[in-house]
Amino acid sequence: MADAMAERGAAGATVSVADVIARAGVSRAVFRELFADREACLLAAFELAVALVESRMAGAYEAEPRWLDAIRAALACLLGFVEEEPALAALCVVYSMGGGADVLRRRAEVLGQLAAVVDRGRLQVPPGRPQPPPVIAEGVVGAVLAIVQNRLLLPERPPMADLFGPLMSMIVMPYLGPAVARRELTRPAPRAADGAGASPDAASHGGGTDQAPAGRLTYRTARVLTAIGDYPGASNREVGERAGVVDQGQISKLLTRLQAQGLIAKTGPAQARGAPNSWQLTARGQAVVAGDGVRAKAGARR
Repeated sequence: MADAMAERGAAGATVSVADVIARAGVSRAVFRELFADREACLLAAFELAVALVESRMAGAYEAEPRWLDAIRAALACLLGFVEEEPALAALCVVYSMGGGADVLRRRAEVLGQLAAVVDRGRLQVPPGRPQPPPVIAEGVVGAVLAIVQNRLLLPERPPMADLFGPLMSMIVMPYLGPAVARRELTRPAPRAADGAGASPDAASHGGGTDQAPAGRLTYRTARVLTAIGDYPGASNREVGERAGVVDQGQISKLLTRLQAQGLIAKTGPAQARGAPNSWQLTARGQAVVAGDGVRAKAGARR
């Protein structure tokens, strides 16, 4: 659903069940086994996106004792997620607005949760200054998402990290005043927001480097190798689901890279055009999984 919508760009909200099953490579009967209708599929995709980004933002926010630092950490994770998972981000931020009653109700709940977190900034207002009303937090969240939405719809997007300073300045202005807002314009983003290290889960759900230096495997590579070892013959989709790599383009690239490294191979005779891949570990891949602490690395972030 997310990929089909992203491929349509501004017209993504017009995606149908037929578009989704064509993109997923499954039959309508399979779709009906999983989802009652298009709305149910859209809601499931929205919940997936929310769960992924919430796991990053909540952990980053709660790790900081000060509201300002917590907001900085959470915003960095949000922008990192958008950079790494643009299709899911666009579904969550843009296309969910065209959903039915269930999707819109859930979307409103999520926006309310974000506004409640921003509204905690009222407790940071310096003595002698009037506190802004709670509705300001709703406006701040809406403004941030509107800017992210505009960026997501650009045919060629500049890095999302470029928005960090301006968005932070906009968020803190009503609560901490113009001096702090000016400072936030130029303060660098937290280190955790750089590249694939945007959050503890970043390596398992999208962008970032997949190749570790010789003799060392990344967490995501370990998850993929373990998934194939445990379920030989798994397709790209099955490997991605078991390894926690949501984006099918990313899992395809990663599998191609591991195949080139001689760690995995396709099984069976030459496959018909359009048939799913079927993967197994090579002897070298089995040796790596058996002797390199791969299972411990793969389970470290579950």
